[in-house]
Order: sequence, then structure tokens, then C-alpha cells
Amino acid sequence: MKFFIISGMSGSGKSRAMATLEDLGYYCVDNMPVALIPAFADLCQAATGGQYERVALAVDVRAGKDISHLMSALDRIGEIGCEYKLIYLDTATPTLINRYKATRRKHPLMEGGITMVDAIEQERVLLTGVRQHADYVVDTTRFEVAQLRETIISLATGGSCRGLLHVNVVSFGFKYGIPADADLVFDVRFLPNPYYEISLREKTGQDPQVRNYVFCDGTADRYLDRLYALLDFLIPQYTKEGKAVLTIGIGCTGGRHRSVAIAEAVSQHVMEQNVSTTVTHRDSVKG
Repeated sequence: MKFFIISGMSGSGKSRAMATLEDLGYYCVDNMPVALIPAFADLCQAATGGQYERVALAVDVRAGKDISHLMSALDRIGEIGCEYKLIYLDTATPTLINRYKATRRKHPLMEGGITMVDAIEQERVLLTGVRQHADYVVDTTRFEVAQLRETIISLATGGSCRGLLHVNVVSFGFKYGIPADADLVFDVRFLPNPYYEISLREKTGQDPQVRNYVFCDGTADRYLDRLYALLDFLIPQYTKEGKAVLTIGIGCTGGRHRSVAIAEAVSQHVMEQNVSTTVTHRDSVKG
């Protein structure tokens, strides 16, 4: 089991870090009471079915005075055989102030008229022990969102962002509307249409006879050569940017023949590039 504790300064990027771990398949819990951590770790170890194979907890000064007991709680989960890694995110005070101004949110320790600067410094004192015992201290002062994401992925996987992106190829019919979540949309209504062949009308683009008809004059092959080149360029760029899911829509008139055949070919090509891929035929069973 992989078990991460994310802690650090408020405004340093803990929410982003947790979102990244969630994209990696971690079961994430934000602001869990410190006293419950040992029992939760024990539950995770005893569970079957893989739900808790990868777990991440965010713990910070929102826990109040209990934050002082975090290290003893982590000692207890170590005693039950649960290996964990503690990641501490730190950021310079001026940057934290600017981030709070940008989001217009209040620091969690700003009570009773205390200034933001004093709240931040008080937080540093409260988290001194946590920082000293961290396995990794990450300074996010100059980080863009993509840099923080890549750093967390590297710590969690020992590698880079490569392999994180999932591509979903969706065939559809324009007469039923473009998929709302499509990032890229390609129109294949210019290809030979099997609908006009009575023997093929009730079949779908997954049928070899339909596919052969769509590809009969070489136009589909030439089109795919160009589309593959575009996707081979775009997918690494989306991966580098930190995108988790890329949805590619392939559309024809009814979503039964041409778009299905092309979507199958596109998904196979993307999969051959060692990219996690699924293909969905949204409208293939419609009229």
C-alpha cells in the first residue's frame, strides 16, 4: 500500500497536490482529524479489493491544536506496519499573501484581529515539527500549477507525467449533438457513407464489411495519416501541460458507420503509442 501525508503552509498548493494524487488513482481524504489517522490506516491495511491500495491524507493547521499530535499519530501507523511518506509544501510569506489576495480567502488562523502576516508566521511555528520530519519538502514559491503537478507525480511514481493522460475517443452523430465534454472534434461526413448500401445500413462501423466500405477509395487512409500526425504532436503537449483526460470526438451524420470505423482506428493508433485509451460509440445503436 502507498500512503502519503500532504501537509504544509496554507496556500502552498495542498489542494492541487491532492487533486493530482486523485488523478493518479489515490483515495484522498482532506482534513482528516489527527486522532483518526491510525484507525484509518489500520482499516486501509485490512481492506480487500484494492480500494485502499493508494491513499493520501491532507493534514494542516485546520486541525487546530491536534496538529501538534500529528507526528505521534504517524509513529503509531508506522508501528502497525503501514509505511508512509510525508510531503511538506512550503512557500515564502510574500507569495502566500499574494495568493490569498488573489483568491480573496481568509487564512485559517486569522481570528481575533490577527494580521495575515502574523497568522502565516504563527502557522510556520505550529508546523515546525512536521516540516522537520518530512520525507520531502517542496518549495512552491515559484511554481506554476503544472510544475507542482509534475513534482507530485514524480514523487508518487518515481517518474514524469508520461502515462498519466487518458484519451477517450468518442464516435457520435452530428444530428444528436456534439459531445459536451469533447476537447477535439473531427468531422468525417466526407467519407463514403455505408448508409446508402441496404446490406450495410443496419450494421455498425465495427463490422468488417462496413469498415471496408468506409476505407474503399483510400480517402480514409489519407485522412488518418494526417490525423495521426496531428495527434502524435498534440498528445505529448497535453500530457506536458498536465491534462488528465483528453476526449476526442469523431462525428458523422448518424454516428453509426463512418465515425465508428474511424474512432476504432484512432483509438487503436493512440493505444499503440502507450497511452491509456478507451473508445465509446455514443450513437451507434440509435436509428
